[in-house]
Amino acid sequence: MVRNVASRLLVGALATVLVAVAGAAYAGGDPRPITEVVGGEPAPPGKFPWMVRLSMGCGGALTAPRVVLTAGHCVDGTGDTTTIKVIAGSVDLKSPKALTARSVKVFRAPGFRDETRGDDWAVIRLDHALDLPVLPLTKGEFDEGDFVVMGWGQTRENSMKQERRLHYATVPIVPDTKCAKEYKKAGVRLVAKESICAGTKTVDTCQGDSGGPMVGRDAHGDWVQVGIVSWGLGCARDGYPGVYTQISTFRTDIRNATHKLS
Repeated sequence: MVRNVASRLLVGALATVLVAVAGAAYAGGDPRPITEVVGGEPAPPGKFPWMVRLSMGCGGALTAPRVVLTAGHCVDGTGDTTTIKVIAGSVDLKSPKALTARSVKVFRAPGFRDETRGDDWAVIRLDHALDLPVLPLTKGEFDEGDFVVMGWGQTRENSMKQERRLHYATVPIVPDTKCAKEYKKAGVRLVAKESICAGTKTVDTCQGDSGGPMVGRDAHGDWVQVGIVSWGLGCARDGYPGVYTQISTFRTDIRNATHKLS
């Protein structure tokens, strides 16, 4: 499942359960799968100032004042576009204090084919810089520990609505070997070197959360991005953790793309 808003055929018979973590409308009109934070709680104002909401129903993070990092499956390829609206600077999407911007250009990872096959990242250039903190990319790799995920998506797999207020939750890393074994039973091959699996049967990202960041603390106690919400089988299903694009694998490429669009 892509944690995005529409659904489409991903892997044969899994078409009915693989959903993206984005939101209610997909830029470009191509139906995509869906997802939000299950088992989370509302974020207080100012807690995640670099977090943004994209109009196709995905999340994202400011990786530069004028650049948003999101999932590759949230955008309609590389090129110029003014169709994506960005809401930032507020945990409440309807707050009069929220900042807005529009896309002018998108760069999607050249190797992207679909969510389950890796390279699921993209950067979006905005029409103007946002006066907000940016989220640094991690310099290290992680194979254990607890991390924080967030989004405005559904709080239950069977929910019919996205959230107005940002929710967040702490999720534990699930070892690649265990994650790959579980998804193999469902007929999906995990691209382990490009993925981080995390979550439990009570805590997970869900429809509407695609593209949002997974974050942890660095040695100085500052937030760094370690993953991007990508896909999963349902939401908070026992044995099927959420799958996140592993930032450490693509850090150089993301930084280069960000600098070109800044």
